[in-house]
Amino acid sequence: MSTFKRAPQRGAPQTASILGALRATSMADSKTALPAEILFSILDYLPIPDLLRFARTSWRMREMVYDDTRWVARLKSMGCWDELEARRRFEEAMKRKRDATNQATANGAPSQARGRQVSTTIFDAAAEEEQRRKAQAEKPPQSLEPTTDGFETLSLNPSQSKSPYEDPTALLEVLKNVRSIRGYARQEYGKVYGALAPFYFDLVRAKTHTDPIVFKVFRDPERQAQMLSNLQTFSRSDWTEGFQSREAKLINMMTIFESAVLREFEQGYEFWDVDGRMRRYAHVLHTLNGGNAATDLFIQKHPMLDDRGVLGNPMDCSNQAPRDSITLEPSRIFFELLARKANEQSDVIGRIFPRPANVFWAFVDKVREEIIMEYVTPLLDECHDRHMPSYLKAVSGLFEQCMQFVRSLEPPKGSERDLDEYAKEISLRVFEPHLDLYLQEELDNFTRYAEREVGDWEQKLSEQDATVESFYMGNFNRQADKNDFLSSFKKVAMMPVTVLPNAFGAGTKQASTATNSSTLRPSAAGTPTSSRPQSPGLVGTSERSGSPLPSEAPNDELKAKAALMANRLEGIKSLFSIEVALDLVHVAKESLGRASKFVALGGQAGEEAREQCEGMFVVLVRILGQTHVKNGFTKAVDHLSRYNPREISDHSQTGVAPLVMFIELVNVGDIISQMIDVFYEQQLAAAKIADRNDFLDPAGLAKKKFEQMLDENVAAGLNKGIDVLMDEVEYLCATTQLPTDFNPSPASEEEGISKGPDIGPTTTAKRVTELVASHTMMLVGSTEKTMLDVFNSEVGLRLFTAVCKHVKRQRVSTDGAIKLIADMNMYFDYIRTLKNQDLLAYFKALRELSQIYLIDARHAKEMATIIADGDRFGGIFRAEEVYEFAERRADWFSVKRDVERAMYGLECQIM
Repeated sequence: MSTFKRAPQRGAPQTASILGALRATSMADSKTALPAEILFSILDYLPIPDLLRFARTSWRMREMVYDDTRWVARLKSMGCWDELEARRRFEEAMKRKRDATNQATANGAPSQARGRQVSTTIFDAAAEEEQRRKAQAEKPPQSLEPTTDGFETLSLNPSQSKSPYEDPTALLEVLKNVRSIRGYARQEYGKVYGALAPFYFDLVRAKTHTDPIVFKVFRDPERQAQMLSNLQTFSRSDWTEGFQSREAKLINMMTIFESAVLREFEQGYEFWDVDGRMRRYAHVLHTLNGGNAATDLFIQKHPMLDDRGVLGNPMDCSNQAPRDSITLEPSRIFFELLARKANEQSDVIGRIFPRPANVFWAFVDKVREEIIMEYVTPLLDECHDRHMPSYLKAVSGLFEQCMQFVRSLEPPKGSERDLDEYAKEISLRVFEPHLDLYLQEELDNFTRYAEREVGDWEQKLSEQDATVESFYMGNFNRQADKNDFLSSFKKVAMMPVTVLPNAFGAGTKQASTATNSSTLRPSAAGTPTSSRPQSPGLVGTSERSGSPLPSEAPNDELKAKAALMANRLEGIKSLFSIEVALDLVHVAKESLGRASKFVALGGQAGEEAREQCEGMFVVLVRILGQTHVKNGFTKAVDHLSRYNPREISDHSQTGVAPLVMFIELVNVGDIISQMIDVFYEQQLAAAKIADRNDFLDPAGLAKKKFEQMLDENVAAGLNKGIDVLMDEVEYLCATTQLPTDFNPSPASEEEGISKGPDIGPTTTAKRVTELVASHTMMLVGSTEKTMLDVFNSEVGLRLFTAVCKHVKRQRVSTDGAIKLIADMNMYFDYIRTLKNQDLLAYFKALRELSQIYLIDARHAKEMATIIADGDRFGGIFRAEEVYEFAERRADWFSVKRDVERAMYGLECQIM
C-alpha cells in the first residue's frame, strides 16, 4: 500500500476536485486476473464493437486496444499497409519536429527557459488538471452528426446512421485511400470498417442472391464487381468467431455473380462482339478476381486450336524429302503461318482484356501445348525410327525454328517479358521430352562414325600392305623367307648396285618434295587440302599413292625384298591421314553445332547439353589420338628401326629417306594437333562450353592428354630417327672419306706448284653437314621450341661422337691437317647456326684438337705441352683422350718417344 502524499502548495485554491479526492484516498495496487500477454492475444479475436466496449473499462485496456501494431496487422492482412511509406512519413515528421526545435532555439527560447524556475517534480497532477480544464474550455462544441474518422465517434450498432446511398462512389475507393501513417493505423482501419462492414454483414445475412444491399446500391456490374472485390479484401481482416462461414457465403455470392458475368462474356464470344460485350465483361471479371475465368474461356474456345490441321502436316517433312533424308521447309512454313495467326490474335486480345499481355502469353502457352507439340512429337518419333541422321537434323532444326517463332511474336503493349528468355522457356517445354534421347543419340552417332572411319582407314592400310607384300613375294616360299631373312639382306648388301631398284631414291625425292610443301593449301573448291598423300585406296591390284606397283613382280628374291622394304619406308608418311582427321573434325563440328544450340536453354537442360558437347570433343580426341595417330607413330618407329643404310644403293640425296618421311609424319601430326587446338578454342572455349581456366574440365584434360601423347610419340620417333641419322653419318664417313684426304702422298715440287694447295673441307664433311642440317631444318616450325632444342642438342652430341670416332680411324699427316682443320671449322660453323652455346663448346674443343696434327715433328715438346694442357680444350677432352688423338698422326712413331719423354718427364736424369 502506498503512503505517498504530495505537500500542499502555497496559494493553491481549496476547491473540491478529483485532485482532492485522490489526496484523501489511499492508493492501493491492484493486479489483473490474467497476464497482459494473454489479454493482448484475446483482443485479436473480439469483434470491433466489443473491442471498443472493452477499451472503456480502464486506461490500461484502452492502451491495449488502441495499440497501433494491432491495427497495422489488420491493414497488412488486407494489403493496405506500406511499410516504406510509413517509414518515409515518420522520417518527414521527425525532420519537421527537429526543424521546429531548431527554429525555437534560434528565436531565444532557451533564455526564457533559463529565467523560469525549474521544478524537480516528475509528474505534477495539479498542472495536468489545469491543462485539461483549459483544453475543455477552448474546445468548440462537437457536432451531433456522427463521423467515420475513427472509433471515438463511431456508432457501435452494425447499421450506420448515414445511408450508403448518399455517396456510394466514395465507398468503392476506400481501400485505395488508406494511408500508411504510424500512430494512425486505428483511424485508417476505422474508415475502412465504417465503409465496408455494413455491406459485409448484410451480405452474410442475405438468404438469396437478390437480398444483399450491395446489388441495390450499385446497379451496374462494374461497380458491383468492384464492391465485391473490396468485400473479399475486407474479409481477410475478419478474425472473429464464425469467419469461415462468413467467408464461404461471400465466396458463394461472388461465384454466382461471376457465373452470370461469364455467361454474358460467352454470348459476346459466340457473336464475336470484341469491342462490345466481350470487352465490357472481361473488364468486369478482371475487377472481380483478376479475370482468369474469362481468359480460360477465351483460350479454350478459340477456333485456332480446332483448325490445327490447316497449319500443316508434320509428315510432309519426310514425304517431300528423298529416301533416308528430311527437309525442314514444310516446318518452316508451319511456324511462319502459326506466328502470323498468333500476331493477329495479339491485336484482338489487346482490344478485349485490360491486361492483354498476360492473356496473350497464356494463349501462346496453349498453342505450344495443343499445336506445336502435336506437330513436333510425331515428326521426331517417325524420324528416329526411320533414319538416325535425319532425326538429329530434325531435332536441331525444329528447335531453331521454334525459337525463331517465339522471337517473331508481337505481344500487346505493356508486355514486360523478354522474348529471348520466353523463347527458351517455350522451346524447353516443347523439346524437354526429347532432349535426353537426342543428346545421347548425337554422341553415339558421332562415336560410331569416327570409329568406322578410322577402322576403314586401318583396314585399307592393312589390305594395301598385305597386297604389296603378296605382289612382291608371291613367287617365293614365305616360310623359307622367314628362315633366311637376315641372310638374304646380307646377300643384298653384297650384290652390285644395279640389282637394287631405284625405289629408294624415288621415295626420298618425293618425301623431300612433300616436306617443302608441308602446309595445308586451299583447293579450288575452297576446302583445305594437304600436300600429304591421300587416303589409301584399292585401285586394280592395289596401288599406293606416289609408289605404283610395277606391271610385273620381280622374279628374283633379293629384288623383291629390296622393293618391299622401299615400299614400306615410303609408306611411313601414310600411316595416318590428315584427310581422315579433317573429316572427323568437320563431322564433330556439325554434331557439336547442333547440340550446342540447347546450351542456351540454361538450367539443368543447358548443363546436360554442355556436358554432351564436351563429350563429343573427348570422343574426337580419343579416337583421333589413341586409335589413329598413336598407331601410326608406333608403326613409323617400327619401320625406322628396320632401316639399315648399308642396304641402300643410292646415298646421293641430302636426306635419309625414312627419317625425312618420319619428319613429314611429324608435320602431319603437328597440323592435326593445331586443328584440335583451333577446334577447341573456336567451338568450345569461345562458345563458353568449356572453361580453359578449369584444370578439371574434361575437354581440357582430353586436349592435354592428346598433346602429351603426340609429344611422347614424336620424341620416341625422333630418338629412333637420330639413330638412323647417325648410322647414315657413320656410313658416309666410312664410305666416302678417302685415305689420302688427311694423309696425302708426297707430290713432286712441279706438281705442287701447278695444282696449288687444297685447303677446303673434304667432300665427306660437306655431305655430312648437308645431311644433318637438312634434317634439323625440317623440324623448324613443326614442333615446339623445347623439343626442337632437345633434338638439335642430341643430334649435335651424337655428331660430335661420330666425328671423334671417325678422326680416330684416320691417319693424319702434317699436310693433311689443313683439310682436317677445314672440316672441323665447317662442323663448328654449322653448330653455330643451332644457337646452342653448350653444344658449341664441344666443337670448339674439337677444332682446337685438330691443331695438334699441324705441329711439325721437330716441335715434339710443344706438342706434349698442348696435349697436357686441359684448359686449352675447356674440359671437354682429358689429356689421355688428346693423347689418343695424337696417336693418329702419320709420323707418330717418330715423335712418340719425344712426346712421352716431355709429358712424363723421361728426360730427367739422376745426378
